[in-house]
Amino acid sequence: MVPGAERPAARTPVPCILLASSSPRRAALLRQLRVPFRVQAPAVDERREPGESPVAMARRLAVAKVRAADAPGMPTLGADTVVAAGERVFGKPADQAEFEAMLTCLAGAEHDVHTGVALRWRHREAVRVVSATVLLASLSETQMRAYWATGEPRDKAGGYAIQGIGAAFASVVRGSYSAVVGLPLLETEALMQAFGIDTWRWRSAAGASATP
Repeated sequence: MVPGAERPAARTPVPCILLASSSPRRAALLRQLRVPFRVQAPAVDERREPGESPVAMARRLAVAKVRAADAPGMPTLGADTVVAAGERVFGKPADQAEFEAMLTCLAGAEHDVHTGVALRWRHREAVRVVSATVLLASLSETQMRAYWATGEPRDKAGGYAIQGIGAAFASVVRGSYSAVVGLPLLETEALMQAFGIDTWRWRSAAGASATP
């Protein structure tokens, strides 16, 4: 080291990330990054506030989830996905009739998917919202009934899963595919790096097997 030169700031190794979500899709995406984590699903009221835009809703709920989690000393990651056509928000269908009404509205036209991702650690907090545009092909009533019968749409915002059977009628995706699924990986990695979390320590062959 050159005399007088400053040492680079050391990255702080952490034992684990807390994923504040019960979504198996977000867990699967975070697993792609080879970052060890455990899951905790905080209780958050996900209803839309009066006059709230879809982007603001995704941002607020992502932040609410990391704040509601109980993880002292552990970096906490939270996300929320909002499917919207203009200002109209499409949540998880309560029943088949609501599902068919959603798909009738969304299919054959473009709509937006906004995913907020938030990270909280050591009294720091940051959030990003990533938006993508999806075009679904038109579906017949027979196709919609068959899709509902698979069980896939029941817990999905907008009534479809682009990473599942729903990929068969998602004709165009502009923007982050992982954000449409539920966790924008580029922005998630950037947040962890910004917080000094050394994500690369787990990505070697040895590190990948040393998850808590």
